[in-house]
Amino acid sequence: MKAALTITPEVQLRNNETIRQTFQQEKNRLLAFIRKRVADQTDAEDILQDVFFQFTESLSLPVPIEKVTSWLFRVARNKIIDRYRKRKPESLDKHFHTPEDDESLSLTDILTDAQDSPEDMYTRELIWTQLAAALEELPVEQRQVFVWHELENKSFKEIAEMTGATVNTLLSRKRYAVLYLRKRLQDAYNDL
Repeated sequence: MKAALTITPEVQLRNNETIRQTFQQEKNRLLAFIRKRVADQTDAEDILQDVFFQFTESLSLPVPIEKVTSWLFRVARNKIIDRYRKRKPESLDKHFHTPEDDESLSLTDILTDAQDSPEDMYTRELIWTQLAAALEELPVEQRQVFVWHELENKSFKEIAEMTGATVNTLLSRKRYAVLYLRKRLQDAYNDL
């Protein structure tokens, strides 16, 4: 039988103060970080809440977090990746796989494979990490259009209304993003 961890009132007070101070110090920077990567304000706030919930839970662990700010941003990044991972990447497939080139990268095949062997899970995790890193390397306008259209299924008309840019401008930005991501992810795929 495992012994239950008991938290004394003093420890609980100290934890509550740590949570309050950390939230006050980091919430704006963390939310700005998330908003750069997640278009919807509500989704961004949900991710922020999840990050601080995980932080609260981590305070009950016997091993303390050494660099809280780094830890918070890493958790936020992982939550963002998890959010995109849950979305079905079907529309990405048409940009990375062409019928005449059976050797090209097919994200649908890699990221939605029904097998759950450790090797497959590791490969999918690696690709999602590479996708997140490649998206970070794009100029903001290209990244936003790609994420909104491909991952959030927004139409170009909706994006044009949100940004004030013309549909042709958005198409061009997405095209440059796709070309870059295709090369970048193909290189990562070849490394596998």
